[in-house]
Amino acid sequence: MKANRAYRLLVRRGGRAPAFLADRERLDHVEVVEIPTGEVALCWDLEPKRAARLARTLRTDLAQLDALTFIVKWEDAKAGPPPERDS
Repeated sequence: MKANRAYRLLVRRGGRAPAFLADRERLDHVEVVEIPTGEVALCWDLEPKRAARLARTLRTDLAQLDALTFIVKWEDAKAGPPPERDS
C-alpha cells in the first residue's frame, strides 16, 4: 500500500505569513498522522523555510514509497532536513 493511503501530512504555520516572508523566530509544526488510528507517527517543529522544504519532501515520499518503507526512512531521519546554508 502506498504511504499516502496510510499516512496524512499536516502542516500548521505559526503565523499568517508564507515561509519566505516569515520571521526566523516563528516555528511551524509538521506532522505525519496514521489515517486509521489518527495517531501522530512523526512530528517536527521547525523554522518556516525548513518546514516548507520538509513538507515538500514528505509529500514526494508519501506519493512514491510504500507505507513501511516511508515510515522506516523517516523514523531514521527524525531530525528533519539539514540546516540551511547561508549563501
